[in-house]
Amino acid sequence: MPVERVTASSVTKPWGVADPRPWTQPRSDGTSIGELRYERADASTLPPSLLLKLLFTSEPLSIQVHPDDAFAHTIGLPNGKTEAWYIMGAAAGAKVALGLRRPCSPQQLRQSIEDGSIADLVVWHPVAAGDVLLVPGGTIHAIGAGLVIAEIQQRSDSTFRLFDFGRQRDLHMDCAVAAAKTGVAELRVRPTRLSPQRTLLVADSHFVLERLELPPESIWHIEARREIWLLALSGSATIRTIEIAAGGAVLVTSDRVDVHVGPTPLTCLAAYVGDVAGELLNSLAQPQSDQAQPTKRARRLSPITR
Repeated sequence: MPVERVTASSVTKPWGVADPRPWTQPRSDGTSIGELRYERADASTLPPSLLLKLLFTSEPLSIQVHPDDAFAHTIGLPNGKTEAWYIMGAAAGAKVALGLRRPCSPQQLRQSIEDGSIADLVVWHPVAAGDVLLVPGGTIHAIGAGLVIAEIQQRSDSTFRLFDFGRQRDLHMDCAVAAAKTGVAELRVRPTRLSPQRTLLVADSHFVLERLELPPESIWHIEARREIWLLALSGSATIRTIEIAAGGAVLVTSDRVDVHVGPTPLTCLAAYVGDVAGELLNSLAQPQSDQAQPTKRARRLSPITR
């Protein structure tokens, strides 16, 4: 099936929120939702290589680190966990932490975990809606309170906690010290405008992330030769028979699909696997007439998978 409606499962977290609207409905039991996790509806099918989540925070998450591919292989895992964050909403003063204030030795890092001074060693950065950050595996990081974040990542649940803000959950000192890159993080994300409709947000060896801004009442063709996640941020669209609005997502796995934009502009994220080829960066959306619907413009987004 070239287009799949995915399920969105809410996950309770101690740092979550009671009311995540408009992105999803609150839980009937009033428990806090920290994650909205998108998965294929048919659990028997092969899992996609990427994992899409929304994160909702009322408190800071733990200070943590994920393994990169090399370290993951040493402990028997198929891959590491590089991720990217797109800030969908941010309260005044909201921050995220990436990297350390200064390089330190593994012994110094271990000591900072033991005495809790790691909380003062990480570097906090203010963020606002529309910001995007890349978090390579091995980067010590944390997410602060008051944020709604779209997270795209390698499919992995490997997380090693260094500090948990008094929640009394287990820390993972040995793995964290072994996996961490104990230096200053490089904020390498530089969004690039590819066309009036496409902005390249992240180009990493593990995935590519774009923001698409499509005008109302228009039709767009997307060529899919590998998986593409589409997450609506605002507006609405119909893709084959699937309708999506803010917070809705689909998985496109193959073939060409048409995106029929609704009466208001559609802004969505598109995440896909593969390096960014030269033709992707240089290609612009080319208007094409749509004989089936002469009152609309049908445009082709240059192939965003290979």
